[in-house]
Amino acid sequence: MRSRREFLLASSLSVLHARELKADVAVIGGGTGGFAAAVAALRNGMRVVMTEETQWIGGQLTSQMVPPDEHPWIEQFGGTRLYRNYRDRIRAYYRDHYPLTPEARARWNLNPGDGNVSRITHEPHVSVAVLEAMLAPYISAGQLILLREFAPSKVDIANDRIRGVTVRSVRDAREKTITAPYFIDATEQGDLLEIGKIEHVTGFESQNETNEPHAPAKAQPANIQSFTVCFAVDYVAGEDHTIEKPREYAFWRDYVPAMKPAWPGKLLSWSMSDPISLKPRNVIFDPSVDNKPGGPLNLFIYRRIANKRNFAEGAYPGDISLINWPQNDYWLGNIHGGTPSEAGKHLERGKQLSLSLLYWMQTESPRPDGGAGWKGLRLRGDLAGTEDGLAMYPYIRESRRIQAEFTVLEQHVGTDARMQLTGKPRDEVTAEAFKDSVGVGSYRIDLHPSSGGDNYIDVSSLPFQIPLGALLPRRIENLLAGSKNLGVTHITNGCYRLHPVEWNIGEAAGAVAAEAVKTGHPPRKLRNDPKLLAALQTKLTAQGFELAWPKVTPR
Repeated sequence: MRSRREFLLASSLSVLHARELKADVAVIGGGTGGFAAAVAALRNGMRVVMTEETQWIGGQLTSQMVPPDEHPWIEQFGGTRLYRNYRDRIRAYYRDHYPLTPEARARWNLNPGDGNVSRITHEPHVSVAVLEAMLAPYISAGQLILLREFAPSKVDIANDRIRGVTVRSVRDAREKTITAPYFIDATEQGDLLEIGKIEHVTGFESQNETNEPHAPAKAQPANIQSFTVCFAVDYVAGEDHTIEKPREYAFWRDYVPAMKPAWPGKLLSWSMSDPISLKPRNVIFDPSVDNKPGGPLNLFIYRRIANKRNFAEGAYPGDISLINWPQNDYWLGNIHGGTPSEAGKHLERGKQLSLSLLYWMQTESPRPDGGAGWKGLRLRGDLAGTEDGLAMYPYIRESRRIQAEFTVLEQHVGTDARMQLTGKPRDEVTAEAFKDSVGVGSYRIDLHPSSGGDNYIDVSSLPFQIPLGALLPRRIENLLAGSKNLGVTHITNGCYRLHPVEWNIGEAAGAVAAEAVKTGHPPRKLRNDPKLLAALQTKLTAQGFELAWPKVTPR
């Protein structure tokens, strides 16, 4: 008699090339949330099919090239056990495979890039290797079928249930149809919502709808946060790596954003709006020096992903920095909500902006020493895995969002809004407590400039919980949100969109879907039945989820 492992392997091999695939849980989108959703379902014994539009799983950690944006307590608490295991594996990968200096190797909290933005800035292909290794046992056992470079093209719905999702190869248009009791939309832009005509929201809700202090009087569905086409560069002194002049360079060199409140001048400059005060903020760019305490922010170090001083002499010709700044945020149009041709046009212009920023830095940007341009800046397309040197996929800050059983508002998590609502002082106020919590997160409400012409909206928020109701659509019974497409608003998306939060959203969706399969109780019943909810939360806690915060200071 065959073992379950042998059965799973034989089954996966027989269907891998088939047009129809069956699973217990189907995860559409293999980004940060999708990966975590798949692992959660897999460790709970589910057969999983996961798709990913690009060559790399991991989303914002990998194909979008964004080092983790995290809260200050992540090394101790405030994330899932699986997420912290991922972070430990990143450090272990560097210790196992890279020529670290003895000092760097000895640091328990090794930060390969020593970037300002995170305690674990690192190269995206390292995340790819770590995430692939975490999935490898399930692929070998036949429990997971991973379809790379497949995107959803059709959603079949009947009686408020998804019967199947058809995915199409981005290379040759081959199609496969996936059926499963439960589906998780972990696409970067909530694609199943649009394709399946599932009720959802885009852009800015009105104050009449949400009563949020920072919402506008009228809804603005096309007013969506900017996206960014990221890229990596190193600096090799004495060499000339100037790229060919981008065709839109003249436009972007002279472009002055029309923002409200006003932007302080040209986009391509070392002056920008301070995200919080919106006053002009001057920074510097100098790839030739390390951190200088007390001086202006050096953007080259801000998202540095490799500090050559952490490695043996000669291992790196120069530090490597990831370029994801206001200077290459694109807000002149959206890549969802319009036609495919409009989306393609704006994506291409976003790429032109990033290439123009690089060319400007190489040729014209003011240097602290009075010169102009850094010819030694070298585009590291090898680290992006692409021919054009840019990230495989744009960094998406704001997705389509489900009309959810419960929507998180600014009044639930914003510090000032909570103080006004509760009458408590800043050192006592906490975020709204959600009885259906399936995780936690923390980040400021950080909204980048948007396509409606709004400048930054960056306000303090409180460490918050992730309510299960925000993962559940109002109508569709067997779909869960597994990424930034959960029930949040344009405002609260600003604190629910970062890496460890998206991971927790996906991991919770995968665990809840597995519990629904095992028990026969749909997620809506798991949420609304107190006994079932308590049993679910006990299981989540045992699997390393944190469902509430200790007392910490607002950000």
